[in-house]
Amino acid sequence: MTQTLVEAEAQAQTAEEHIEGLPAGFGEGLAGRVAFWIAFTFSLFQLWAAAYGTLASQVVRAMHVGFLLLLGFVLLGNLVAKTTAGRLWFWSLGVVGFATGLYNWIFYEELILRSGFLTHVDLAVGTIVILLVFEGARRLMGLPLTVISGIFLLYCFFGQYFPDPFVHRGYDYEQIIEHFGFGTEGIYGTPIYVSAAYIFIFVVFAAFLERGGMLGLFNDFALGLVGSWKGGPAQVCVMSSALMGTISGSGVANVVASGQFTIPLMKRFGFRSAFAGGVEATSSMGGQIMPPVMGAVAFIMAETLNVPYADIVKAALIPAVLYFGVCFWMVYLEAGKAGLAGLSKAELPNPWLAVKEHWPLILPLAALVYLLFAGYTPIFAGTMGLALVVVLLLGMPLAARIGPLAFRIVFWLAIGLAASAFLKFGVNILVLLILAMIAACFFVRGGRETLAICRDAMAEGAKNALPVGIACAIVGIVIGTLTLTGIASTFIGAIIRIGETHLFLSLVLTMITCLILGMGIPTIPNYIITSSLAGPALLELGVPLIVSHMFVFYFGIMADLTPPVALACFAAAPMAKTSGLKISIEATKLATAGFVVPFMAVYTPALMLQDAGPMAATWGYPVEVAYVFTKACFGIALWGMAVVGYLRARMSVVERLVAFAAGASLVMALPWTDELGFALGIALVAYHVLRTRRPKRLDPAAGTA
Repeated sequence: MTQTLVEAEAQAQTAEEHIEGLPAGFGEGLAGRVAFWIAFTFSLFQLWAAAYGTLASQVVRAMHVGFLLLLGFVLLGNLVAKTTAGRLWFWSLGVVGFATGLYNWIFYEELILRSGFLTHVDLAVGTIVILLVFEGARRLMGLPLTVISGIFLLYCFFGQYFPDPFVHRGYDYEQIIEHFGFGTEGIYGTPIYVSAAYIFIFVVFAAFLERGGMLGLFNDFALGLVGSWKGGPAQVCVMSSALMGTISGSGVANVVASGQFTIPLMKRFGFRSAFAGGVEATSSMGGQIMPPVMGAVAFIMAETLNVPYADIVKAALIPAVLYFGVCFWMVYLEAGKAGLAGLSKAELPNPWLAVKEHWPLILPLAALVYLLFAGYTPIFAGTMGLALVVVLLLGMPLAARIGPLAFRIVFWLAIGLAASAFLKFGVNILVLLILAMIAACFFVRGGRETLAICRDAMAEGAKNALPVGIACAIVGIVIGTLTLTGIASTFIGAIIRIGETHLFLSLVLTMITCLILGMGIPTIPNYIITSSLAGPALLELGVPLIVSHMFVFYFGIMADLTPPVALACFAAAPMAKTSGLKISIEATKLATAGFVVPFMAVYTPALMLQDAGPMAATWGYPVEVAYVFTKACFGIALWGMAVVGYLRARMSVVERLVAFAAGASLVMALPWTDELGFALGIALVAYHVLRTRRPKRLDPAAGTA
């Protein structure tokens, strides 16, 4: 079992990098080693900037983009280019891109002083960085996001010739280049700030945990805990993806990381290929709504809304439980319908033994969650969580050289006290501790191997951060266009006019916008664009602030599951050996909660622990939350029965229609619909149980009546 998991993780790394636009590794020979150390230096710079914060924010943003361009183009040269001329071209682009970051650093004060009166050299640098970001995004993220951003940029240049209401006053070349190439509302806007300050650290944090064996722990724990349930292999897939979502917010990466192991396992135990792929895609995309990382959107959302990060996580808790609860439920129903049992307990690992053996890996994650909810900033919590992972990994070979158990306990207590001292004495204590442990690891058995693990995690973390960083950079073009031209107000006004009489119709239009945009672009830029357009409109219509942004976020995720593009489903297709379209149809059924919960939260914000409703005034807020949660669970469970057509036995067409109607009644927020939904649902379940109850077998000795 362990060997299988190791092989799956090795395959997953290769698959993930292919999905993100780059083959595995850093390249061969000297060029590969240089690329590796560029990635390592990138991580080192970001961690230093996060830990000490002595550089101006604009400099950190510019250097972040510079490193992204350097590493991205160097890797393209090493791994994609076929000729020497091609490799030289990509390397040249990378060096020029990095030079734009250095230019912003070296001339930082001068650029501020001559704001609005940039020199020809300034304009040339601004033009170059914009062009390089577009080229980097095209190479690493594909055409859709690049084309969308290009359309917005062209609108800045030519929007004065558009018909009303899209016409703007017109902007000259210098103003556009300064806005996008130097200001804080273009390439160096909020998305790239969040990428540099928060996202990068958490990506490296996840890389360290993965290198340390966290994925193996998650898989063993999930196998042992739910592998014996009905439909066990698919239940394992759901739980392992939920656990992986706590450290890795990339849905597609989750598909290929766990799908290599779970999809063949599900198929081997009798699940249909399309359903197996759908389970993997649906549960993996759910990782993006699983606190604390949440696909990195949580950090962007907190920064955009200027609210504590803990508030975002709190709003996501119940929807995440519902999402994965529905996945478990649908798997249970499908397994029952197909007559599939769970795995044999004899062949499953002990989940608690896995935790006992690897419990130290949980400590940094627990510390991260504590710091986030204790009110510390994400940048501080992420930096300290990462430092604790490094301390833990470096301490393992040192502790192994200590003989008696009592001495090892004393060693870990001393390390723990020294590490926790950062809360009072600052980050320097942790830095000195890590440097001392690095020095000690050179002289103990296994120490140098541990140092290699840490070194590789630093480089892999930087490479894994490339797609997110480039996406944040180019989506700044879209945000910059909205702020420069004011075109967002046209879209917002249209939604508000519709919503004044039909809020539901406004929500549906917003959902369709998210799904269409999500067909070609990842979740993060999708959220940034649609929240900028639709978020303010929904707020004007009375939707609570966080709920309006969560609404947009959820449907950005659902876009990777819905036909015809369904990126996560097509990533699962090679492993399931069936078409991505068939998988996406199954995934859409499985992801019922992802489509329903956002609408329910708009009408009953207590589902996201937001504004209280009428029930709270009479019974109290906890009662309202419990009632809304129970209603959502029952409604979605009924819809699952309607979709699968099974509960204790196969359901008739009439039963499925009643189940759907009862579930829809519970989702609606109209007078008496809750009562109707509960009555219909309870009556249906009671009828089905009575209909499928097995008749009592007669006792042969008693004879017949």
